[in-house]
Amino acid sequence: MKKEYRRIQGAIFDLDGVLVDTAKYHYLAWKRLAAELGFDFTEKDNEALKGVSRMASLDLLLKAGGLTFCSEKKEELAAKKNAWYVEYLQQITEDEVLDYVTDTLTRLRRLGIGLAIGSASKNTPLILEKTKLAPYFDVIIDGNCTSKAKPDPEVFLLGAKGLGYPGEECMVFEDSEAGILAANAGGMVSIYLGTSSCADADFTISNLSEFWETDIM
Repeated sequence: MKKEYRRIQGAIFDLDGVLVDTAKYHYLAWKRLAAELGFDFTEKDNEALKGVSRMASLDLLLKAGGLTFCSEKKEELAAKKNAWYVEYLQQITEDEVLDYVTDTLTRLRRLGIGLAIGSASKNTPLILEKTKLAPYFDVIIDGNCTSKAKPDPEVFLLGAKGLGYPGEECMVFEDSEAGILAANAGGMVSIYLGTSSCADADFTISNLSEFWETDIM
């Protein structure tokens, strides 16, 4: 363990890549936009966009293509990408929910843990509706109510505040380096979900079933 932590009262989950497999739809939309702009956008390039806001993601994509545009044009491009992404999202069902998610959420609820979403995605309400995950959560903080992108801890601090607990009594589940840094900045227990390791995370698990093998709870 890297830090002391108090009894956990709240759990805050990133959405894309942690609860639901929507990352592929983001990538398809960004790749489509890059192709329209005349360059290729690879899956490796896309890794830098995980946990990052839409406009910040656009900046990274344009940097990869060596392009610059005025603010008005960037807004237009971001809107186009989002329209494609929302189009792809229409096909999402409960089958897109990742393994062990509903079991983990159910068990945490039974333990009296408050549950929140902390996501940069402005499409969070649509995704939660399509996947039927909305009823599990007490608080939903997404890109519609934040102004600062991860690694700034704003989204998680708002989630903790909504649950009524200090950051030190919350844990965060993330699949991006930026998200882990944000959780750490908020004083929360950071749990990295992925097949690779994350040096900055307090815990690393490859799937949510492994959470119950840790000594967090």
